[in-house]
Amino acid sequence: MPNKPSRNNIFILGLDAFQLDKLKTIHDADSYAFHGLLDVDLVVHPNACSFTTMLELARQQLSAFPGTVDGIIAHWDFPTSILAPVLCRDFGIPAPPLRSVFKCEHKYWSRVEQQKSIPDCIPRFCCFDPFHDQALAQIHLDYPFWIKPVKSFSSQLGFVIGNADDFQHAIGRIRKGIGRVGDAFDEALQLLRLPRGIRASTGSYCIAEEIIQGVQAAPEGSMCQGEFRVHGIIDMDKNASGHSFDRLVYPSTLPARIQQRMINASERFLRHIGFDNGCFNAEFMWDQANDRLQLVEVNTRISQSHSDLFTKVDGMSNHEVAVSVALGRRPVLPHRQGRYQIAAKCLITHDADGIVSRIPDDDALRRLGKRFPGTHIRLDVRPGMRLSQTPNQGSYRYTLGAIYLGADNHDHLLRKYEDCLAALDFAFQPPLPPPDTPVGECTATGPGIQPEAG
Repeated sequence: MPNKPSRNNIFILGLDAFQLDKLKTIHDADSYAFHGLLDVDLVVHPNACSFTTMLELARQQLSAFPGTVDGIIAHWDFPTSILAPVLCRDFGIPAPPLRSVFKCEHKYWSRVEQQKSIPDCIPRFCCFDPFHDQALAQIHLDYPFWIKPVKSFSSQLGFVIGNADDFQHAIGRIRKGIGRVGDAFDEALQLLRLPRGIRASTGSYCIAEEIIQGVQAAPEGSMCQGEFRVHGIIDMDKNASGHSFDRLVYPSTLPARIQQRMINASERFLRHIGFDNGCFNAEFMWDQANDRLQLVEVNTRISQSHSDLFTKVDGMSNHEVAVSVALGRRPVLPHRQGRYQIAAKCLITHDADGIVSRIPDDDALRRLGKRFPGTHIRLDVRPGMRLSQTPNQGSYRYTLGAIYLGADNHDHLLRKYEDCLAALDFAFQPPLPPPDTPVGECTATGPGIQPEAG
C-alpha cells in the first residue's frame, strides 16, 4: 500500500479558532497541517513584551517542530507583520524582502516612499518628536490635522487636532502610551540599516498628516514571483463621526474606474519598494466631490477581518491566497461562488468608557444564529472589563465585538445588522480608576508558547 503523501506544515502567527475555521474552507485543506505560532494574546495584545523575546520564542517553537516548516503566515498587525518575514528568512521559505515590509510598517518611511512613487495620492505630512518641548512647532500643517505614532494599529493614539489645546491633550495621551508598541518597534528596526532621513524617526516619534475625506475602500491582493493580483475590494463604511469605520462590506460598490485607480496605485507603490512573495491590503479614500484618491496605508498581509466576507460571497476565504503565496504558488480565489451576494463585518461599539457588567449570553447568541442563519457574533469583552483598559481600542470609541453576516442586498444587510444590535443586551457601570497592571503583559520565558483553543 503506497504511503500517504505528507502534508505541508503551515504556521500562522496568533492563530485563533475563528480563523482556523476559515482556513478549513480553502481548496484541498486536508493537504495542509495548520499550526498556531505563538499565542494570540501575546502577539495581538503584546503590552510589555519585547519584539526580541517574541522572535526568540517563535524561533524556538519552529526549531523544536519535528516536521518541515513549509510556510509562515501573519494576518495581524505588528509584531506579526515583521516576525513572519524574519522567520521565513531563517527557514529559507518565500516571503517579502524585510526592507519592503518596513517601508509599509513605518508610517513616516512609508509616506516618504509613497511620495516618490504615487505623489498624487498622498496628503501633506511631516514627522515630529512628541517628547520635544516645542513639539507643535515641528508641525507645518494648517489645522485641522491628524497625528499618530509612526507605528500603531487600530487607530490607537490617533487624534484629530483642531487647535493647540487639542494637541496638548493628545500629546499627553501619546507620551503615556506610545512605548507600548514603539519600544518593540525600535527593537525590530535594529534588523535594518535605515536611510539617513529615517534613522531619527524611532518608534517614539509621530507623524502629522492633512485630514483626508471621502469614501474608504481597500483592495486586497498579492505579489507572487513578480505577478501582481487583486482578489477583491472591500468598502469600509465609516460611522457618523467620520473617524473610523462601522462595517466592512464586500464586494465594493465604488465605480469601476475608481477601483481600478486604487489597484493601479497599489501596484506602483509595491513595485517601487520591491515588495514580492507576499499579500497586501491597501486602504484608500476617494473624495467624490473633487475626484481625488488618497492612500491611507498599506498592510503587508491579508486581513483576517475579510476572511468571512470572502467565504460568504466567493465560497472560500482569502486564506486560500495567503497559503498559496506562502508556498510560492500562483494564488487563485474563486469568484462569486458563495451563498450570499453581499457580506459584512459590522462592529458592535460603545461611545463611553465604563465597566462591562453584562454581555449577551450563549442562549441569546444561539437564538440570533437560528434567526439569521450564517451569522456569526464575536464578542471581545467580558464582565468586569474596563473598556478604556481593553487592548487595541481606538481613541474615539470602544469596540465590544463584531457581527459577521451575509445578505442578498445592502438593504437586507443593514436590516440584519440593526436587528442583531437591538437583540444584543450589554450593560455598563461607571468606570473605576485604571488598574496598575496592563492587560496582556508578557511573562513568557519558556521555549515556546502553544496556542490556546478558542
